[in-house]
Amino acid sequence: MLDSIARPLKNRLLHPVASRFAARVNPNAITLASALFGLLAAVAVSQGRFDLGILGWALNRILDGLDGAVAREGERQTDFGGYIDIIADFTVYAAIPIGVAIHFATAAAWLATSVMLATFYVNSASWMYLAALLEKRSAGAGKAEEETSITMPDALVGGTETLLLYSAFLALPALALHIFWLTTILTAVSILQRVSWAVRFL
Repeated sequence: MLDSIARPLKNRLLHPVASRFAARVNPNAITLASALFGLLAAVAVSQGRFDLGILGWALNRILDGLDGAVAREGERQTDFGGYIDIIADFTVYAAIPIGVAIHFATAAAWLATSVMLATFYVNSASWMYLAALLEKRSAGAGKAEEETSITMPDALVGGTETLLLYSAFLALPALALHIFWLTTILTAVSILQRVSWAVRFL
């Protein structure tokens, strides 16, 4: 929901760095580095080091934005780059909550984590298959002039909301499980939004 506002701001902030590295750094290397920092954040959180976890998460998000900016600046955008970028994102999105559950090691923590990740799983299907159908109908990223490799149908929870929710539970670990349940509810609403749209327009 907030991506349309946050993306232009992100691009302006990252442009000076992207222009400096565009000719010298492979965007896919930045993607892999972002994934590494995200996985290190998950390991740190599992050991109770939420301070290092939020640092790793911040570096992950910065590099995740930078890889695309470098690719566009250097005119090196590829379908493969977009593909590994989304795999890296989803790997980190799963690993960090699992790290939280390992740290708390309670039935309540594992339940909250499992239900949240289950909604993520369904949410992925709700937008990825819809995106494939829109691309098939030539109504995808090209028509909408999106910067992503494929269209990402809008809903309540997008990349910006995910960043904010993850940052919140890493900064406030005592409230992590409550934030997990909030994330679950918001993600479920997003699924229903896309299904409702599909019923009306497909």
